[in-house]
Amino acid sequence: MTYQIHIIGGGLAGSEAAWQLAEAGVRVRLSEMRGVEGTPAHHTDLLAELVCSNSFRSDDPEHNAVGLLHAEMRKLGSVILRCADAHRVPAGSALAVDREGFAVAVTQAIESHPNIELVRERIDALPEGHAIIATGPLTAAGLAEAIRSETGEEALAFFDAIAPIVHRELIDMDLAWFQSRWNKGDGHDYINCPMSKDEYLAFHAALLAGEKGEFREWERDTPYFEGCMPIEVMAERGVDTLRYGPMKPVGLDDPRTGRWPYAVVQLRQDNALGTLWNMVGFQTKLKHAEQVRVFRTIPGLQNAEFARLGGLHRNTFIQSPKLLDGTLRLRARPNIRFAGQITGCEGYVESAAIGLLAGRFAAAELAGTTLAPPPPETALGALLGHITGGATAETYQPMNVNFGLFPPLDVRSKKADRKGLMAARAREALATWAA
Repeated sequence: MTYQIHIIGGGLAGSEAAWQLAEAGVRVRLSEMRGVEGTPAHHTDLLAELVCSNSFRSDDPEHNAVGLLHAEMRKLGSVILRCADAHRVPAGSALAVDREGFAVAVTQAIESHPNIELVRERIDALPEGHAIIATGPLTAAGLAEAIRSETGEEALAFFDAIAPIVHRELIDMDLAWFQSRWNKGDGHDYINCPMSKDEYLAFHAALLAGEKGEFREWERDTPYFEGCMPIEVMAERGVDTLRYGPMKPVGLDDPRTGRWPYAVVQLRQDNALGTLWNMVGFQTKLKHAEQVRVFRTIPGLQNAEFARLGGLHRNTFIQSPKLLDGTLRLRARPNIRFAGQITGCEGYVESAAIGLLAGRFAAAELAGTTLAPPPPETALGALLGHITGGATAETYQPMNVNFGLFPPLDVRSKKADRKGLMAARAREALATWAA
């Protein structure tokens, strides 16, 4: 097939960009390295494989910015949200998916589209024609060097950590129980493993003492991203840090005592069958043997078997506010757009959202028209604004979508009403822009 645009990278952003272009009648060549060469984090060659959590986070469009982003993407025909909805698993008010079913669905959608040619190949040079680079945080060395050579900028970097997954059948439900915090959801969305004060202190000490993976020379000065901090690094910040973070017991009543435990480890369903559950917030750089030893000290997980242990990999992103224009084009090479985590957005949904916008911007350009960026009052516009101009290159850091990126309201409102008013304003602004 003779293609009009070349997309490099078949993750969430690349798949979404390809879909948006193909639906607009543009012929796409989508190059994905996996299938020829693997990465330190992926386990399959499926498109849009989820390598960390299986959660797309909150699906509440009225009170949460990422839930609002979900809603906006659904209105714009997102293939990622369509497949996520089709493979949803219980997670309270969050959107979590059966990760294999989701990735298979995205792969099948892309492979079967008549306007998309999926090619398994590694690309090491910047394309000459219209292109979107969506290679994500694990961009191959050759292409990363080509980007650095073209821009004259060193890519920033941070570490991202992967949480373990355990087999449901070996969780001791005499100690653990089903409950969503504050009883949201259907009551069976999370498994909770309680800890007494003594158990928690012993666990905290074991995390600090556990043997960690060694860093390579070039990784040692790389900062962590706050939104995906390894559990043992959080533990180093203070003895109570975990109890006020991923091990927070608030809103969870232990049925054996009728009270909140001192601390709690939550597990969230990871596949449609309910046979695999991931440890929420337990991304880690502990060595594998240490993970098994330390995590089996958690009440309810003393006999746990792990379908996947945690891991750590280096993520890279470009200084987007300095390098990209308002429609994600590389200023030095306007034929090339960037999308996804390599732009410095953080999160599955955010990556796909920037892929959606890159695809739509490119489709309009190829049609000889101009698509204005979505209004900053929308979740899409707020996220795009942060990437392309909302921060200085010197202080730019990966960011999840949040209401702090939105313009302030023109009217005074109670704090409790603010998010609802911002969501209503966003819906109106998106409807006008989409029309």
